[in-house]
Amino acid sequence: MGVRELAVRWADALDGVVAPTLTRTQIEGLLAELGEILAAAVRGTADLRVANEAAIVLVAANYRDPVAVSRSIAVICHDMVELICPDRSDADYESVRDRAVLVAAEFAAGFTGALRAAALGEQETTMGAALAAAQQAEARRQLSEARFQAVFAGASIGIGTLNTRGEVLDVNAAFAEMLGIPAETMPGRSVAELLGPVNIGYAFEQLQRMLAGEIDRFRVETEYVRPDGGLAYIDLSMSAVRDSAGRIRFLIGVAVDVTERKQLADRLWHDANHDSLTGLPNRVLFFDRLSNATAPLGVCYLDLDGFKAVNDEWGHTVGDRVLHDVAQRLRATVESIGGLAARIGGDEFIVLIEKCKGEHQLSAISRRLHTTLAAPIEVAGHPVVVGASIGTVFVQDRPAAVDELMHSVDTAMYRNKSGGGNRPPRGPCYRI
Repeated sequence: MGVRELAVRWADALDGVVAPTLTRTQIEGLLAELGEILAAAVRGTADLRVANEAAIVLVAANYRDPVAVSRSIAVICHDMVELICPDRSDADYESVRDRAVLVAAEFAAGFTGALRAAALGEQETTMGAALAAAQQAEARRQLSEARFQAVFAGASIGIGTLNTRGEVLDVNAAFAEMLGIPAETMPGRSVAELLGPVNIGYAFEQLQRMLAGEIDRFRVETEYVRPDGGLAYIDLSMSAVRDSAGRIRFLIGVAVDVTERKQLADRLWHDANHDSLTGLPNRVLFFDRLSNATAPLGVCYLDLDGFKAVNDEWGHTVGDRVLHDVAQRLRATVESIGGLAARIGGDEFIVLIEKCKGEHQLSAISRRLHTTLAAPIEVAGHPVVVGASIGTVFVQDRPAAVDELMHSVDTAMYRNKSGGGNRPPRGPCYRI
């Protein structure tokens, strides 16, 4: 498969997501260029940041639906890996797949940032128009009021006005729908009454400061619980409109519902920090947790025994199923004691225990992990048995250099493997 065929697959995946201004031929040409750039990053011959720039180009071409990024990530992680390394048994396959995950994460971050920039630009434009119309109302009442009402009523984002007592003067339909409160019931009621106790927080505090004359404007992204119990994320900007003497005449607020963007960002963060096959945290998230963990620490490094034979005899599909089931067993065992299990690559897993009680607890956990993995895994009607070599390290203080800890636990694991593997380690834990 060449880059041109990859571009066609990518274009097919994006078909129907939006109505771009480009023709199909132009889209395939654009995606072919982006495919060359991303493929270079997956091969390791280009900086990962090119994926961020490629996402910005895609958003500029009017691909702004969240579906566009999820489908593009699938192309990067699957089709592009197939393009670069079609043979899954190739020695470079794992490293290519790992780089593809990093490229996809950078692409997702760029896409999210470009979407946010576009949304904020539209919000600022609307805010400027609303404020300009509001300020002109004093000097040219009839013309400016008509203009303001047109902006107010027809805007797709929420706009509302308050008097100096914090009571609603008016809201447009978009704001009312965002809050889940009928527009006709809001005028004359205070913000505190409308929001309710659950939503009284930082944004309300800033409003009180504005009403007291301490600040002229604020902007905040806040959670809002609707009357029906639904949760929304709202980007709220408020400004004070003053008369010629400097007195506050009224307050105007502009709100954008960023719930979908927040959920997309959360989903992209999860995808970038978790292994796509097993759902466990990946090495990026593990090392982040490790660098901020609360000592004493216990670490178990697991390397599956006999997994290569499973792949050779049953194929990678069965091998992937085995890795998935191993991960679920590890998760169930470790999370029950408040630990973290992660997949750091291939058939290697790692377990972190914060506030570890000592070497005796770590040895007991290692034995539980051996017992957990000893039971056969049934895949497609076949019982598959894999064991694990486990290295354990107990540290009283979080190490300044994470590499030192990883080297120690890796050494302990290989000491166990050279001693026969697939059995609990004898004697005390390796300690640094």
